[in-house]
Amino acid sequence: MIHEVYARKRLTGITAKDSNMKIGIIGLGLIGGSLGLDLKAKGYEVIGVSRRNRTCKVAVERAIVDRASTDLTTLAVADVIFICTPIGQIKATVEQLVPHLRPTTILTDVGSVKAGVVETIAPLWPNFIGGHPMAGTAESGVDAALRNLFAGNPYVLTPIASTPQTAVTTMEHLINDLKANLLHCAPPDHDRAVAWISHLPVITSASLIASCLNEPDKAVIALAQALASSGFRDTSRVGGGNPELGRMMAEFNQPALLQTLYGYRTQLDQMIGQIKAGEWSALTNTLQATQTA
Repeated sequence: MIHEVYARKRLTGITAKDSNMKIGIIGLGLIGGSLGLDLKAKGYEVIGVSRRNRTCKVAVERAIVDRASTDLTTLAVADVIFICTPIGQIKATVEQLVPHLRPTTILTDVGSVKAGVVETIAPLWPNFIGGHPMAGTAESGVDAALRNLFAGNPYVLTPIASTPQTAVTTMEHLINDLKANLLHCAPPDHDRAVAWISHLPVITSASLIASCLNEPDKAVIALAQALASSGFRDTSRVGGGNPELGRMMAEFNQPALLQTLYGYRTQLDQMIGQIKAGEWSALTNTLQATQTA
């Protein structure tokens, strides 16, 4: 059943240019919902699409969007559409969406992997530009949406040779409205970089938690839980995040993630060797180097 929810458009403070721009958002979770909050506050008309009727209702009630629907065809009037679905659903979403779009509509995504997404989507819709806002929290869903989530944080665009300049310019304007720090790079370079600073930490943090759980003495585990403070919390936080997101990082950025994991294992083996051999000066040098870095 198609479900659509509307909210009254507030006209105060909307410029002529902004009032003509219609923004579509597919997926009204943390990222999509936060985009809606900030872009709507800038005066854009925001149209949301979600699979769940409740999400549509909450998004309108919270003024995340002006109207929301479970029907993708609602976005036929949109000028720019942010695809905020899990990475594995982006292709199917675009395939369902493109028959209803005008040729000038700009599509972008927010996935944490870019090379595979761009290679898949650009042939389906030439007016596509890959994007990745480097922001988030441990929470998920429409209830987790926050104002100013992107302000001061990197937002990466990954245009390729065939990306229309109008798509790049329009996205730059929107990202500036979000007060994010705009960066451009090639899709493969993005994936290698985020493997080091985002995807590897998720896997190593999860491995830390799993290793702790493998302690055979339950009394020791209980004591460790009682003693755990900010240090362990900081180190383990990303490993306790959304399992689906972590799996998608590994599946869709497998080569780059494996490269970083092998590099991490080499470094870990080196430090194990230093500790095992009692090479305390060497270990100190390593720790001094990491402190400086």
